Amino acid sequence: MRIHWHRRDLRTADNRALAAAAGDGPVLPVFVFDPDVLQYASPPRVAFLLAALDSLQESYRERGSDLYTAEGDPAEVLPGIADEHGVDELFWNHDYTGLSQERDERVRAALDDAGIAHEAFHDALHHEPGTITTNDGDPYSVFSYFGDKWLDREKAEPYPDPDGNALADIDRESLPTIHELGFDEPSANIPDASTEAARDRLDTFCDDGITEYDEGREYPADEGTSRLSQDRNYGTIGVREVTERVDEAREAADEDERDGIDAYRRELAFGEFFAHVLFYNPELVVENYKSYENPIDWRDDDGELRAWKEGTTGYPIVDAGMRQLREEAYMHNRVRMIVASFLTKDLMLDWREGYTHFRERLVDHDTANDNGNWQWAASTGTDAQPYFRVFNPMTQGEKYDPDADYIKTYVPELDDADPETIHSWNELDDEERESAAPDYPAPICEHGERREEAIAMFERARGEG
Repeated sequence: MRIHWHRRDLRTADNRALAAAAGDGPVLPVFVFDPDVLQYASPPRVAFLLAALDSLQESYRERGSDLYTAEGDPAEVLPGIADEHGVDELFWNHDYTGLSQERDERVRAALDDAGIAHEAFHDALHHEPGTITTNDGDPYSVFSYFGDKWLDREKAEPYPDPDGNALADIDRESLPTIHELGFDEPSANIPDASTEAARDRLDTFCDDGITEYDEGREYPADEGTSRLSQDRNYGTIGVREVTERVDEAREAADEDERDGIDAYRRELAFGEFFAHVLFYNPELVVENYKSYENPIDWRDDDGELRAWKEGTTGYPIVDAGMRQLREEAYMHNRVRMIVASFLTKDLMLDWREGYTHFRERLVDHDTANDNGNWQWAASTGTDAQPYFRVFNPMTQGEKYDPDADYIKTYVPELDDADPETIHSWNELDDEERESAAPDYPAPICEHGERREEAIAMFERARGEG
């Protein structure tokens, strides 16, 4: 008998390690609730995890098997399960964070000590770390070159879904509740978590949206993105299945429509780029990628940080994004860049404060992607935004939410204000703001002044101040 150890691959279809294990079954599917991983989890993500596991368990039950679950250190739990069920080989798919790499080394050592064979597969990425490099064989630190190579490389086809004959016949296991895992129910609305739900989202996007993705993704009031980020992160759908469906849409599109589809393909490549960067630089979770001559003199202001988290900064597009995050455990991609720039440049607060808050709030939190994007916004990361380019939150709101539809959805205090008033909120005097929206706050800082201060802060870090 073989074990397939599920981690960030909560599906049976297009699962490389599971398909390999099922080639000479029977396979015992296992998921371990690892306390070292759960300490960095949050209610939205644990809720999505449990719902995805429930769907996965049902999928196995329909095939006459079940999902075996356990809690504890995988290096201790997995050899015990293997001994209990007479397992002689264990399969899993790679993960790429430093925490995951350390855990897997301990699991390998424990399995070796127990005399249990094991094999790991690259499944979450089309092209694993080390396969897309510079001509000198070094990892890329600039996306454009990486992205071109990623797009040109041939992609594998989806792996087959194992049938019931390849799966072990075991007694049914019940999943723990979110409270038993030590978490409260999330206050945010969490999307459906299953392969079927992921496929529905993918089909909807490919049928209506992907051809306009290049432009549509920029406007938060429109549903111009795939909303697949949590599915890709938890592996409720496989990367090869996503790419196959996107390629089908591209094949059916005309030449102009393919520009939007190619923009989405580059977005998929970006996710793999950040995974490669983190694989080679696991310290980036807490450290800057870019070196400065002097430490960056981040400000320390609990009141402004609290206003940012609560969506009460007096900058409408920023507050709308932070409230969407609170209500939906999600934030539109363009707005993520705006709120990250605001935290690190207008408030001049450490990007790690924002990264931690996103990790606690986002249902689609991905260590590599979130870290890469936060450091990009903070001008500390690979291929980062230059420190002297600072988003103006007012012009960003006016450009990407011109009618203020997105803002009004999440900031009801501004319902009766016209778009022109909303997009000039920072220029109004107290009397004008009181008349237009008495319950909405004045800006907590002046953008122009903070922009100059932020640039000076980075110039000091560069040894120029």
